[in-house]
Amino acid sequence: MADFQTSTHRAKWIFTPEELVGKYKAANQRAIQTLEKYGATLMEVDVDGTISYPEPQVIAKDNADKHSRPKPISIEEEQFMRVFYENKLQEVCKNFHFPHKVQATALIYFKRFYLQWSVMQHHPKNIMLTCIYAACKIEENHVSAEELGKGISQDHQMILNNEMIVYQSLEFDLIVYAPYRSIEGFIDDMEEFCGINDDRLQILQNLLHAAKMEVDKIMLTDAPLLFPPGQLALAALRGANQVHKVVDFERYLRSILSRQSSEHTVSELIEFLNAIDSWARKYKFPSDKDLKHINRKLKSCWGLSSHDEYAIPYLEIVTFNLVPFCFVLMPNFDWFSEVRSGIEIEAQVEEELKRSATCTFSY
Repeated sequence: MADFQTSTHRAKWIFTPEELVGKYKAANQRAIQTLEKYGATLMEVDVDGTISYPEPQVIAKDNADKHSRPKPISIEEEQFMRVFYENKLQEVCKNFHFPHKVQATALIYFKRFYLQWSVMQHHPKNIMLTCIYAACKIEENHVSAEELGKGISQDHQMILNNEMIVYQSLEFDLIVYAPYRSIEGFIDDMEEFCGINDDRLQILQNLLHAAKMEVDKIMLTDAPLLFPPGQLALAALRGANQVHKVVDFERYLRSILSRQSSEHTVSELIEFLNAIDSWARKYKFPSDKDLKHINRKLKSCWGLSSHDEYAIPYLEIVTFNLVPFCFVLMPNFDWFSEVRSGIEIEAQVEEELKRSATCTFSY
C-alpha cells in the first residue's frame, strides 16, 4: 500500500516558504535570461519532450533600443497568472464532472510544473489542460486527449505535445496525495469519537461537504506545496467545524495524536493549521485590469503579433467554451495508449496505481 510518509511527495515536494520563494525567483530569472538572449521567451515543445528556444528577435540585438524590448513579468504577476489558471482548472474539472482526486492531482501537477518553469516560457492554458489529462491517466479516470479537447473546444494535439515535458518537469513523481481522502477518513473517525448514531449521521455529512469546499479554497493557495495533505484536511475540517460545531476540535486533535505515532504536539499541530488558515486568508484573485495588463506583457514576451495563435483578444485567451459533458467510463479503454513512444512510467508508479490510496492520518 502506498504510504505518504515514504512517498516522493513528502520527500521532494513539500517545501519551506523560503525554499518556495527561491524556486519562483529562479524560474522567473531563467525566463528573464531567455528574454535577454533571444528577445522572446515562449518555448517550442515536441511530443518527445525536447524543447526549442525562441528564434532570436530583432529587438534582442545589441543596437536595439532598450525601451522597445519586451518587459518581463514580475514574480507577483506570475503568481496572478497561476492563480487565474488554477481557478480555470477547477472550473474545467467541475464541468467535466471529474472526481475530486483528478482535480486535486491536476492542481498539484500544475503547481509543481511552475516551480521549474515560468509562465513566460510555457503558456499556462496548455499546461493546465495537459495536467488535467495526465491526472485523468494517473487516477484511472479514463478519457482520451481528443475527448478532453473536444469538450472544451481546444486542439487535443496541444495536450499531447506538452505531455512529456509535464512528466519530465514533475520528475516522473506522478503519485500525489490530496486532502480529500484524508477528510473522509477523519469524518469516519469522528463518527466513533463523537458516538454519533445513525439518526445524526447527516450532521457529519454536512461537515464533510463543508470541509471539501474549504479544501477547494486551500488548494488554490501555495499551502499544498508547504504542508502534508493530512494537515490541509484538518485545517479544512476545523474551518467547517467552526460553522457546524460538531466536535470540540482541540479535544479531537488530542485524541488522534494519542492514537497515532506523531512527531508533533497538539500545540505544534494547531500552529500548522493556523498557518494554513493564514495562506487561505492571504489568497488574492487578480482583477480584470491586472490580467489584461499582464496579458499584454506576456504577448510581448512570447514574441507574438496580433496575427499569431495566442495573440487574440484577452477574453478569448483566458476563457473556454465549456461544453457540459459527462463521460461514460470505458472499461476496455487502454489508458496508456496515448503515451508518446519513449515515455516509460516506472514500475513503482504502476504498482502504486493499484493501491487503495488512503492517507487518512498523514499529518
